[in-house]
Amino acid sequence: MTVALISHPACLEHDTGAGHPERADRLRAVLAALDDPRFEGLARHEAPRAEVEHLTAVHDGSYVDAILALEIERGDLGALDADTIVSPGSVEAALRAAGGGILAVDLVMDGEADAAFVAVRPPGHHAEPARAMGFCLFNNVAVAAHHARRRWGLKRIAVADFDVHHGNGTQDAFWDDPDLLFVSSHQSPCYPGTGAGHERGRAGNIVNAPLDPGAGGRAFRDAWREVLIPALDDFAPELVIISAGFDAHRADPLAQLRLDEADFHWVTAELAGVADRHARARVISLLEGGYDLAALAASAAAHVDALMRRPCQSSPVSLTRA
Repeated sequence: MTVALISHPACLEHDTGAGHPERADRLRAVLAALDDPRFEGLARHEAPRAEVEHLTAVHDGSYVDAILALEIERGDLGALDADTIVSPGSVEAALRAAGGGILAVDLVMDGEADAAFVAVRPPGHHAEPARAMGFCLFNNVAVAAHHARRRWGLKRIAVADFDVHHGNGTQDAFWDDPDLLFVSSHQSPCYPGTGAGHERGRAGNIVNAPLDPGAGGRAFRDAWREVLIPALDDFAPELVIISAGFDAHRADPLAQLRLDEADFHWVTAELAGVADRHARARVISLLEGGYDLAALAASAAAHVDALMRRPCQSSPVSLTRA
């Protein structure tokens, strides 16, 4: 099983300032975990830049222009909203983050990889078509989905999101398109306040499974087993894209779900199973949240382990945490 790991050093140059939870050490922790000898078989690639036409397939042209025109003096920081901080390296990082998803699509569609994990930042699933939000500049998974449709002619593409925060930007971008399915488990109430069960999209192509604060692995697995995986199977996607946020971990400081690495391993194997049944095994995954460094590193390692096993026959082996 060939799994690609896609990243880029520019993603470390997106500086959010002292004390910000979405910091470069997050990506360093993930990459350090994936340098373990257990992952020596990963095919490693550098993320290219996304082009303007990739971004405007999802985002308003005026918004893309405004982001690309950002000029921050060296040593300074700017703010697109109360949470979304930008620095001189942010635009390049955002272009590489979106470009990583594009490369992941091309690798699995070309048959060069069976799956791909895109370890980049800034994350993307809160970015709406005309607004940065929640640490996110461009919606990386939505950009990847539209690229898969335009470049490869796929008809049905699904994004599965298990970040603790609802992917409001992906939902917004997919809302009117019956050929794009968005399914999500997330804590509710919690930021950003969207993701209720009655939010269904124009064609029933949005499926949300909100979880109560304090919910653990049993509730999480039930939501996927009983609601979200059946929705994916009914849709029969030709490509599965994962918004892989690990902030539902019990150690994470930004929310109150109680998952652990075994839960992320399990859901990854389940989503890979959907890809095996319907999408010629094609699955890509892009990093979203996760703000406790040790929990993030161990959870990302469990996630990639599950992609490599396809399907997994045993529980993930614990790694030394970053």
